[in-house]
Amino acid sequence: MRNYPIKVGIVGLGRWAKVLTRAAANSNRIKIVAAFSRSEEKRAAFAQETGVPAAPDMQTLLANPELKGVILTVPNEQHLPMAEQVAKSGKHVYTEKPIANTLEDGLRIAALEQKYGVSVTVGHSARLMAGIRIIKEKIDQGELGRVAFMEANFSNERALELTPKTWRWYKDKAPGGPLSQLAIHQFDVLHYLGGEIAEVSSMASKLSPVGAEVDDQSMTLLKFADGKVGYVGSCWTSPGIFAVRVFGSKGLMHYEIDFGTWDTPDKLHTTSTLYIQRGKNGYAKREEIKLPPSDMFCAELDMFAESCATGHVRELTAHNGNVAVAVVYAALRSIERSGHAMKIADIIRETKAKI
Repeated sequence: MRNYPIKVGIVGLGRWAKVLTRAAANSNRIKIVAAFSRSEEKRAAFAQETGVPAAPDMQTLLANPELKGVILTVPNEQHLPMAEQVAKSGKHVYTEKPIANTLEDGLRIAALEQKYGVSVTVGHSARLMAGIRIIKEKIDQGELGRVAFMEANFSNERALELTPKTWRWYKDKAPGGPLSQLAIHQFDVLHYLGGEIAEVSSMASKLSPVGAEVDDQSMTLLKFADGKVGYVGSCWTSPGIFAVRVFGSKGLMHYEIDFGTWDTPDKLHTTSTLYIQRGKNGYAKREEIKLPPSDMFCAELDMFAESCATGHVRELTAHNGNVAVAVVYAALRSIERSGHAMKIADIIRETKAKI
């Protein structure tokens, strides 16, 4: 018998911890009962705002026998050391996307599963949005025919707000800027919709006036193992958008959300667009598909609860998380080589050889 709700802790008490804690409050499968930040001020503020008691240190949190797992919403470069602490304590790991700041760290996090007998869940929540799930159903049911092309965009204005005090300013902490911070979501979505990604080529540019180290524009081409091709764009100097389009021999589908509701995904269905355009019909004859209510953050936390209860991860796996990071690093290498195509298998093999 699985004893729900599963009790977990959360570490790193910034904005995203609050988003996930609100999502967990809507679940009957998971309950956040302990929190920790190195900042005493953040601990106090988080406890007051959410009602979740704060542990005075990491050791106290990990010693709590009630906790079956720990959610990590710490900066990307801290994912590996924090995940290792959690895994060593015998608790299951949830790490926000990306799985790690580097592919080497991501592969080391994946290895924690075998080393310590725990599961690792990676928060690639975008694939759980209702519109993405419906597109996958239509593909699997053959309604689009043979899918040959996909395109996606995830953009916002973050590069216009960067300062040297923000970690996203720096190349070593946010490689490729929007490439590792936004496009990575779409790499995972297209991996989910299209299957194995074989090779990548990319270009980037720096156009924001603030002077950050990172590029702020990226365009990445994907070639899949079955021959289909795709494109992911990410602009860090524009109003927010998240859109996916899939083209098949019998029809195409388009999904777009109101980016302003990203932090409140239970409201996404009220303003999002999903349509299918069939055969030779024009845009005017597209069929609008009504989106059901959904909550991608609650859904990913429910999956983490199941992993804590069973020891098995469903689809938010360390492997899938590392594929998304491998695409980022293949794109970065392609940018360095003026758009030369890079094979994902080579990137992963070379990285494993360094470990």
